[in-house]
Amino acid sequence: METGRHLRPYAITRGRTRHSRHTFALITLIAARSEDRLENDQLEPEAHQILELCRNRAVAVAEIAAQLDLPVSVVKVLCGDLLNDSLILVQAPPGPETQPSLELIERVMDGLRSRL
Repeated sequence: METGRHLRPYAITRGRTRHSRHTFALITLIAARSEDRLENDQLEPEAHQILELCRNRAVAVAEIAAQLDLPVSVVKVLCGDLLNDSLILVQAPPGPETQPSLELIERVMDGLRSRL
């Protein structure tokens, strides 16, 4: 195993287990804001990898973690940092207030059944 290749999660996130300002669900979509390559020495190498992965399409937090072989908690902290720096766009999953009511769903299903 190469020395330094596999850093412990707390080293990557500087000891943080969650971001102080932002929360992300597993299905939250992340997209890089710019298609230009970023030359920022302040970012962790893993943050650069997230930007590269999300450069051409939106990617879910869970998929980022799987693709980069990182714990989800690390990806969430790094995405929070990238969001603070305005380097990513985030599309959170819809909340319960945006879901249709049970009554509406039942009426739609009844309407569909009557046509069959």
